[in-house]
Amino acid sequence: MGERIVQHRVTVPFSGPGAGTAPLSWGQKTILQDMRNSDWSYNISGAHHLPAGLTVADVAERLSRLMGKHPALRTRLGTDDDGKPCQVVHGSGEIDLEVMTFADHLDRADAVDHGNRLWLKWMAAPLAEHTPWPLRMGVMQYRGEAVYLVLTLGHLVVDGVGGLLLMTDLDLGELVGRPVDPDAVRLADLARREATPELRRVSDRAMRYWEGHLRSLPPLTFGESGAPDYEAGRRCRNVRFESRAAYLAVVEIARRTRTDTGRVLLAVIAAAIARTTGVNPLTLHVAAGNRYRPGLADVIGSVVQNAVLTLDLDGTVDDVIAQARRATTAALMNSYYDPDQLAELAARLDAERGYPARITCRINDRRFSTRTRADAVADAAPLTEDEIRARLPETYLKWHKFVYRWTDQLFVNIEDHSDTVYLQVVSDTEIFPAEQVEAMLRLVEELAIEAAFRADVPTGTRREPAETTAGPR
Repeated sequence: MGERIVQHRVTVPFSGPGAGTAPLSWGQKTILQDMRNSDWSYNISGAHHLPAGLTVADVAERLSRLMGKHPALRTRLGTDDDGKPCQVVHGSGEIDLEVMTFADHLDRADAVDHGNRLWLKWMAAPLAEHTPWPLRMGVMQYRGEAVYLVLTLGHLVVDGVGGLLLMTDLDLGELVGRPVDPDAVRLADLARREATPELRRVSDRAMRYWEGHLRSLPPLTFGESGAPDYEAGRRCRNVRFESRAAYLAVVEIARRTRTDTGRVLLAVIAAAIARTTGVNPLTLHVAAGNRYRPGLADVIGSVVQNAVLTLDLDGTVDDVIAQARRATTAALMNSYYDPDQLAELAARLDAERGYPARITCRINDRRFSTRTRADAVADAAPLTEDEIRARLPETYLKWHKFVYRWTDQLFVNIEDHSDTVYLQVVSDTEIFPAEQVEAMLRLVEELAIEAAFRADVPTGTRREPAETTAGPR
């Protein structure tokens, strides 16, 4: 289709307040560490239909206003006088709007299809190779009208909710119409605030909680491969798993146990991990948004950090769900902290126990609107087990070919897809054979279905020494 698409760039000037230099915020330090420990871009990317009647000039004007309004979008990574990373907010500059004009004889759908391929491509491409700013925007033009928009944002300056808040300025996205606090703290100011005694005490309290979970860790959550040069996460693959049956079962469990689907999914996934690897108790990271904290709800920035919790997965699925309720509450209360302070704590504990150790298992519930809908469905009419099992043939599993470096040995993303349990799993190929990962995912589905109608379903996991390694049992 290349000869039927003409590409050009429109240079868009911008200016705005807030220029200056500040330390990195705690959320920025967290994501920067992950970026340096993996081959992934961590971009946030998507594509959106535009309102009828917009032109490329209209989109350029909106881009200029967006850049001017939000200092986070004018932020670049720098180095302070001590050689440490910092953020530099620029008062003005220029950014390119990438325009793709489609030949008149094509269909409007061709422009949309191209945009849908493009946002996926941009998500994987490092922003620094294409723009000096943490934002990349492309517009599909068809018969003189701007019809489709691709927007990619750098995770260093915005998280998923922050991206949705930004999009309200473009009249796009799920939060359109939601009031956004115009006086929300700016990212650089948040970083400065995190150096105050008040927030240092918050970090101190979190460290006391974290120490209890880190002190007795094994070197790696799932052990080592036996290869002399083994490096956790060096060679990872991604598999996609989608199950309508698991979704319906999770909703039934939430209804029966009077809890939310997030805790149910955490419990069922953790139980499946423990049963297929033999690692129990399981200490893992979960992603914490921190936007429930005072003053952070509407910040345009990245406030996501790792939380830590430990689950004993011996017993029934209901036992684990009850644990997950308590454990996630405590974990989220202690998920706002200075990552540098956590690194110092980890180094001290490594010295005290006589070996380095780290958590290499993470579960990230990325659902936004679909999580709320799933919790609401729990109030609908119940289904039977036969009705749920009838959806099993729809279950879908597909491996991706790419092999890349990742931060963990096992990383489970619960994606924001409606009416299904949609998991993206990144696993260390030197620890987890493909058959073991597939068995784990099928077990998530089976445990959920069994526990949907029974309170006494065993996890099938025994309590083992923490030093156990992964592998078929």
